[in-house]
Amino acid sequence: MPRETGRKVIAQNKRARHDYLLEDTFEAGLVLQGTEVKSLREGRASLVDGYASIDGGEAWLLNVHIPEYSQGTWTNHAARRKRKLLLNRKEIDKLAAKTKEGGLTIVPLTLYFKDGRAKVEIALARGKKDWDKRQSLAEQQAKREMARALRHRNR
Repeated sequence: MPRETGRKVIAQNKRARHDYLLEDTFEAGLVLQGTEVKSLREGRASLVDGYASIDGGEAWLLNVHIPEYSQGTWTNHAARRKRKLLLNRKEIDKLAAKTKEGGLTIVPLTLYFKDGRAKVEIALARGKKDWDKRQSLAEQQAKREMARALRHRNR
């Protein structure tokens, strides 16, 4: 059987892009159990309540829901267990310094397979205020209307 190549997206956290201003993104590997990988290959995961934290010099992914594997036995994993992130020491130190500074959190954006290995894209994020959210929605709507007007003008 040939090895997987390319990128296969499993789950995206669209809510994070709406609720946070993203400052810096990182790609991290995940330490997973066998049944978690099988469940992910079925395309089942949710990043909605997920976040990451730095604890004891290690990065951890918390509250990410990977449901139990349907054909698993007593060896099945817990759905919302704490999962270790695989990052370089420099990246972990940078994330730890930025989150301690205050006002920043680490949120998962995308969970995907890259060349057969499970990866998660995480971002340093600052929470948006309500008026920020309204402003970004208004900008998106204005862009959409401009694109629509250009399409209709070119007909």
